[in-house]
Amino acid sequence: MRVNSLQLTDFRNYESFCGAFPEQVVIFRGANAQGKTNVLEALYLLALGKSHRTHRERELIRWQTPFSILKAEMARDGRTHRLEVVLSGKGKKVKRNGVEQRRLSDYIGTLNAVMFAPEDLAIVKGSPGMRRRFLDVAISQVKPAYVHHLSRYNQILAQRNNLLKNLRRTSGGEVLLEVLNEQLVASGVEVFLKRRHFIRKLETWAQTIQSQITNEQETLALTYRTFLAEDEIEPTELADMYHEQLKKRRASERERGLTLVGPHRDDVAFAVNGIDVQTFGSQGQQRTTALSLKLAEIELIFEEIGEYPILLLDDVLSELDESRQTHLLQTIRQKVQTFVTTTSTADIHVGALKQAAIYDVESGKVRKA
Repeated sequence: MRVNSLQLTDFRNYESFCGAFPEQVVIFRGANAQGKTNVLEALYLLALGKSHRTHRERELIRWQTPFSILKAEMARDGRTHRLEVVLSGKGKKVKRNGVEQRRLSDYIGTLNAVMFAPEDLAIVKGSPGMRRRFLDVAISQVKPAYVHHLSRYNQILAQRNNLLKNLRRTSGGEVLLEVLNEQLVASGVEVFLKRRHFIRKLETWAQTIQSQITNEQETLALTYRTFLAEDEIEPTELADMYHEQLKKRRASERERGLTLVGPHRDDVAFAVNGIDVQTFGSQGQQRTTALSLKLAEIELIFEEIGEYPILLLDDVLSELDESRQTHLLQTIRQKVQTFVTTTSTADIHVGALKQAAIYDVESGKVRKA
């Protein structure tokens, strides 16, 4: 899988950009706030139909222009595909090979991308929301139907929370609450099952990679912190368990006007040699774990779809010491088309520069070095 070309019109600070990428490694070099990350954001948006930096899509449209157009030509399975995203004040349109896709779940999955940015180094010690987002983005790329289940779950969750707030002030609404409970459970079980399956497969890859990075000194374990049993039980039993959890918390939920149980509160725990690395691990261990997770995501996508995703490294190499950077570059070499942003190529392992295309970026203008 590779991106052959990218075109941008009125996206962020780019009035116009058109680039062809025959190389395996593409480096965008320049000072901060010049537009390097915007190129990676565009590739991510073309892959997943949304930005990794903002939910407000109007921010993506260049100042005082009515719309943005992003286009990419890519190769996968020996075939060429054309992807297009159009952003305007009226919303967003996504197209594949010239055909508009009505649902995002129908669009996602043609171009797979793994983003690794400095903030991802905090995935281990950061908030549970960061880890849930990591899971959701990764699963969506290999199981596009997951997008539908998660979206449906979040919609029902919002409706249920609104109803619970109203029930604090007025009586009634019990029938509607039961209806929403049924719908919440149905979607929530689907989200849970896909997360559990993904975490188990991710752990297998991450354990191997963590061991390699640390010369077999560290063993990594992942635990899905969830409200449902991790045992292999039937979905109907999981649904019954879910209903029981909602029943137990009914009074508390009414009092707080908030849904207190469900996948929106799940988390993932990481242990290195049996010790909770989130709480007691060194910064080095936490960074190694974050790197292992991202590299494991790449291998898992390959295992699931038979092709490697593209890799977007947003100013992250300078945050990794030489040994971790070396392992990252050795792992992806000759396998993964990689797009890198950096303020200086001095931060990059010399081996990665041999076959790389280097572009200098200044004020939304790009020229080949």
